[in-house]
Amino acid sequence: MADNGPAIIELDRQRMTAMAEKDIGFLTKHLCKGLIYTHSSARMDTKASLIANMENGSTVYTSVVPSDVVAQDLGEAVVLTGVARISVMSGGKPNSFGVRFTDVYQNQGGTWRMVTWQSTKLPE
Repeated sequence: MADNGPAIIELDRQRMTAMAEKDIGFLTKHLCKGLIYTHSSARMDTKASLIANMENGSTVYTSVVPSDVVAQDLGEAVVLTGVARISVMSGGKPNSFGVRFTDVYQNQGGTWRMVTWQSTKLPE
């Protein structure tokens, strides 16, 4: 089995940067159509609602920086766990916090796409 872990860690770092840079093209390609994105607040988004919230300005990521990311390569899927520092404007209010996350990517016809994200706020 190939070790996809390092490539997926890099892809996820690029995805986080794309969120902060509002790179909708990158996100459209690398987020699964059936994405389940669970925020640290327990709010859930689909691919469509996550992108729509970014486009309409209700959620504006200004920085998403990962650290301590570990990959578990399962062949056609890779599970990432790690920490991220997130700065966001939500509902017009700035917020910055750390999260511990679990993130899953699946190889879909040769393109790796994020299928789920779950995060929990770290104590400040």
